[in-house]
Amino acid sequence: MTEPLMLAPKLDLAAASGLMATLRDRSDDEVVLDMSEVKHLGALCLQVLLSAAVTAHQQKRKISIVNASDRVVDQMRLMGMTPEAITRGRQ
Repeated sequence: MTEPLMLAPKLDLAAASGLMATLRDRSDDEVVLDMSEVKHLGALCLQVLLSAAVTAHQQKRKISIVNASDRVVDQMRLMGMTPEAITRGRQ
């Protein structure tokens, strides 16, 4: 198993391009996203996570989300998502 990728506490517009680059550079068969430090998840970063999961799924790889706080899960739900839907590539 690969080392979890610790995500930044604030995943907003300013963090989106860095998050996208980091996820694009990961070529592991499984990428584990540790959200234990995340306090804010904005719509653009949510979209980046979903896009990365769709791409990983197409490449027969896996992305999983661990340690998402109730607050972050609520933010996802307000945008019509769940951690499970993201990691499945919204299938």
